[in-house]
Amino acid sequence: MALFTKPTPAVSPNLPLLPDAAELPPSSWRQALRTAVRDPAELCRLLELPATIVPAARRAAEKFGLFAPRGYIARMRIGDLNDPLLRQILPLADELLDVPGFTEDPVDDGAAQLEPGLLQKYCTRVLLVTTGACAVHCRYCFRRHFPYSEGPKSPDQWQPAIDAIAADATIDEVILSGGDPWTIVDEILEPLVRQLEQIPHLRRLRVHTRLPIMVPERVCDSLLRWFSADGTRLTPICVVHANHVAELGDDVADACNRLRRAGVTLLNQTVLLRGVNDTVEALDELSRRLVEIGVIPYYLHQLDRVAGAAHFEIPEHEGLRLIAALREQLPGYAVPRYVREIPGEKSKSPLYD
Repeated sequence: MALFTKPTPAVSPNLPLLPDAAELPPSSWRQALRTAVRDPAELCRLLELPATIVPAARRAAEKFGLFAPRGYIARMRIGDLNDPLLRQILPLADELLDVPGFTEDPVDDGAAQLEPGLLQKYCTRVLLVTTGACAVHCRYCFRRHFPYSEGPKSPDQWQPAIDAIAADATIDEVILSGGDPWTIVDEILEPLVRQLEQIPHLRRLRVHTRLPIMVPERVCDSLLRWFSADGTRLTPICVVHANHVAELGDDVADACNRLRRAGVTLLNQTVLLRGVNDTVEALDELSRRLVEIGVIPYYLHQLDRVAGAAHFEIPEHEGLRLIAALREQLPGYAVPRYVREIPGEKSKSPLYD
């Protein structure tokens, strides 16, 4: 089974390749991905949205497909085109506009590649782009144009990347990213991690994932077998991605609690998005809920200027105003760092007022 998933006919190449839904138990996380909504018309029927928006949504989805688990859609408000969760996944005609300053590789991933699938932007840590598949297609995704097809297609093709990590004793942390690494089955991920564990200078294993938010049942026993304080000698760190408090229901809290009890450090990254979380109230509620479920509000990202996402952008001065207001009403540990990624810089760049 390949680490990179191959496209099924007539769907986006970034979708998970999974068995038919009938072959999976109803509670399976793979069932949730297999039965995800991919057609804008079906999304509109489920949420009782105007059918008039379907043609434009389908045109935008031809460039970057719609993909949203039904459990996530169930958290959205019926009939509300301005629902903050819907805004994150509904294809819009705005995505087809050519906006100056918005490019296909806004964070210069191409220049950071050491080996196929292996990126290094910052000292002491590297990133493995393990798959192009995700649990949801976020319309603002900075890798929506990433050339996933050029990366490793099978476990043995990761050997050059693993050899490069082993040859550089300054690297002490590996980040599994994508796409979303937790769309890959544990039968593939665990052997990869066991290989990384054999590199003596590695100390930490970080995973960037939306699965605990989108499909919380993914945090299962087989995952915790290799991603826990007892399951690996590497210190496990999980960075989740929630943008709005409505994403953080009790099932998500339960998944996060399982990870915490397993000795995993939990951090959250949020992207500042117009129409989703661009108010003090929305960011305040999000931070309070994250702390409540044991997740540290880590970063508030200024939007990466990826082609197709210009309509989400909030000016930096507005972001600075929001952060200043949060500092007045939240304890310091609940205020995320407001940052942006600047290609070529040695770290995320903090934004201050």
